[in-house]
Amino acid sequence: MLVDPNDLLTIGDVVRRTGVSASALHFYERKGLIFSDRDGTNQRRYPRHMLRRISLIVVAKRLGIRLSDVASVFNTLPSHHAPTHRDWQRLSSAWKQRLEERRRAIEALEAELTGCIGCGCLSMKACLLLNPDDALSPQGPGPVRLQSAVRE
Repeated sequence: MLVDPNDLLTIGDVVRRTGVSASALHFYERKGLIFSDRDGTNQRRYPRHMLRRISLIVVAKRLGIRLSDVASVFNTLPSHHAPTHRDWQRLSSAWKQRLEERRRAIEALEAELTGCIGCGCLSMKACLLLNPDDALSPQGPGPVRLQSAVRE
């Protein structure tokens, strides 16, 4: 069976191919992340190239990337025809900085996880030295030492 890149897929086809539920597809469509057309019976039909967008959404979610970040990057792509290789290269370079920031945040978490993160628990020996009497609490809620490391 030959597959035509210009095929329009039913919602069932997209669900089977991506593993994403129909309700999630509707949600992504409402958010402007993906697009469909309607056929003569008012049924959704997705261009085959939406499979790539949906797959990138799935991967981004697994990596903890917010859908609003995905949307801002997707806004640089054409919506109603398949993106070109150059379009995907442009998207990739725009996303690279965001991924680098996320990588640095994960590395900071890894480095600080076994030490005092400034959360106020005072349960580790290092807390008594780095955050005596929860002196970091005026800096804000949460793990203030870790948050400052992530912002740098």
